Amino acid sequence: MKKNKLTQEPRYLIDGENLPWAVSESYRTLRTNIIFSQADSPIRSLLITSSIPEEGKSMTSANLAITFALARNKVLLVDSDLRRPVLHRLFELSNTIGLTHLLVGTVEPEEIYQTTRVDNLWVVTSGLIPPNPSELLGSQKMRSFLDLAQKSFDIVLFDSPPVTSMADAAILASLAGNVLLVVRANSTNRDMILRAKQQLETVNSRIIGVVLNSVDLKKERYYYNYYYYYYYSSYYGYEEKKN
Repeated sequence: MKKNKLTQEPRYLIDGENLPWAVSESYRTLRTNIIFSQADSPIRSLLITSSIPEEGKSMTSANLAITFALARNKVLLVDSDLRRPVLHRLFELSNTIGLTHLLVGTVEPEEIYQTTRVDNLWVVTSGLIPPNPSELLGSQKMRSFLDLAQKSFDIVLFDSPPVTSMADAAILASLAGNVLLVVRANSTNRDMILRAKQQLETVNSRIIGVVLNSVDLKKERYYYNYYYYYYYSSYYGYEEKKN
């Protein structure tokens, strides 16, 4: 299959030298911390979500997937936000066939894997938006797809809907097991973050860390105005990772 071209928004997606070094390095630090967060049992599947919409979870998912692929991991990035999917636009992929088509049984798994411009990175787009996303995501076919994907790829990343808006993220979290929570600086309400944490813990998922997104580093006396901080925490106690 011919490789698809990345979106023409180079200041967001990691692609060669499109992003400032410090931003790219922050994603590499995030990748390293994820790897070492569970050294005895390597993470094979990871859900990236947020407490509310517009916190940057999809961009974080895309760049994190690229970063893993650049380290020669075989990566599958799945757009499991079946209500507001965006990954097909970020990577300029067709969304004619995707995850929903697999879950209703009209296609086989190998038909929904799409290559990208990045070596070692495949993307599964959402497919058509269904009337019953929660039921599809909680189906046995979704479990079977995850089992198959984990056998075929080194790591599977899921771009998920926000936790507090629908049941979708909790369902996916129970499947993936490991969760990375994205929080927008000076925007997200603390109560909403705690509510998201409680909902994820209810389904026995493991929050391996938090990404603090859209930090204005000019105010923090750094060189770049737009950056991604990574904080690792088992119980939501932030510990800053210095670059």
